[in-house]
Amino acid sequence: MEAIHTQSYSVHFAENAYRALREQLTKTAYSQVFLLTDSNTAEHCSPVFLQVFPEAASWTQLRIPAGEIHKNLDSCRYVWQELSEAGADRKSLLVNLGGGVVTDLGGFVASTYQRGIDFINIPTTLLSMVDASVGGKTGVDLGTLKNQIGVINQPVMVLIDTRYLPTLDAREVRSGFAEMLKHGLIRDAAYWKELVTLQPHQVTEQQIYHSVQLKNEVVLQDPTEQNLRKILNFGHTLGHAIESSFLNSKTSPPLLHGEAIAIGMILEAHLSVSVCGLPVRDCDAIKATILSVFPRVTIPRQQQLEIGSLMRHDKKNAYGQIRFSLLEALGKACYDQQVPADLIAQSFDYYAD
Repeated sequence: MEAIHTQSYSVHFAENAYRALREQLTKTAYSQVFLLTDSNTAEHCSPVFLQVFPEAASWTQLRIPAGEIHKNLDSCRYVWQELSEAGADRKSLLVNLGGGVVTDLGGFVASTYQRGIDFINIPTTLLSMVDASVGGKTGVDLGTLKNQIGVINQPVMVLIDTRYLPTLDAREVRSGFAEMLKHGLIRDAAYWKELVTLQPHQVTEQQIYHSVQLKNEVVLQDPTEQNLRKILNFGHTLGHAIESSFLNSKTSPPLLHGEAIAIGMILEAHLSVSVCGLPVRDCDAIKATILSVFPRVTIPRQQQLEIGSLMRHDKKNAYGQIRFSLLEALGKACYDQQVPADLIAQSFDYYAD
């Protein structure tokens, strides 16, 4: 499978990924190599990585606790300190082996340590393979507000190997599938229709490859998210606020990123009918497809109000106005859309019905 070339690096697949890694280490005389994992990937994914790339056994191991609640500046401070105490310099390399928390946080740590060192991402979850592998977004949460601190900075390369996917439970696989559905909805109606026939565990390497291609096409046209790249945020304006609200909740368990985005896509598809002219039948099909994969979640009215307040922190907002990325049709998205508050309330009723 050929590499996918972004503006400044390549995404390599399967055995080609490890060949590319060996070539990079050979041609670049790194002073030290560090491997960052979390407690889950250290247990389940490091053995897979060391089996296919035994040279990594000599690297310095760094580990953070698993979970979105640890995607914060305290974890960054810990990794910065560990790098410093180990004598890492500007010729060091940080390899991030894990899901989106590890690759987002590791990329941010590398981008800011001594004003920037090289980093390589090896995503181990379906979500991070199809979403975090392209675009250069790095960063951490501020409290429960998603991705408020960060920079756009590109890795040296990204390595995708589906041998890590069997380490995931079904819920994590579903979470990644949500982003794949989104790619079809915003960019490729035929791909959406193909995914609709599948269950998350049936996803193939070729479909992962296609999702990465679709995202890369968008990012190449708009690397710094001034216009077109905003379509990648479909489902995320409400979805990120929902994710933050459930992280805050004392009565409801947290949602995974993809679970929150799945709800957000149903809500924002409903908004798209009134704001962008999405046909009602397509909106209903989106809802039916997503609810066939993701169990419906109860969101009380008071929590809906909190979600409305949390949306004010969305990074797409401008001049105090909340901006949505919505759908005009299956496979065609628009961005910078303003939505009346009463429509947002109606979208929650639509989801619950």
